[in-house]
Amino acid sequence: MPIFSLFASLGTLVCCALPALLVLIGLGTSVASLLSAMPWLVTLSRHKALTFGVAGVLLAAAWAHRTLVAPRMVAPEVGCPADAAGACERAASVSRRLLRISTVLYAAGVFVAYALGPILRSLDR
Repeated sequence: MPIFSLFASLGTLVCCALPALLVLIGLGTSVASLLSAMPWLVTLSRHKALTFGVAGVLLAAAWAHRTLVAPRMVAPEVGCPADAAGACERAASVSRRLLRISTVLYAAGVFVAYALGPILRSLDR
């Protein structure tokens, strides 16, 4: 689940937030070359609400799985094998990190795609 949410968060960044940020800092030609190399980004950004909605649902499902479902699935008597106890802890640590990174990327994407434009317009007046 954390890997799916990471890819969904990266998708929202690439489709909507990164081009807007590049144009904001004056790199519009970079956006033009990006769109010519990856024309499917135009279609993805036309459906920005759906893209962010799906990514948000995947992210919420990943958090729910991590906090509600996963702890109930592990029986205390089963646990990790004695010879691989460190592997279980590393896997859990990587999972936590991926989920946090996904959440930060998603929040950055939502801010740039939806909030930054109105904020800049209100400052321009």
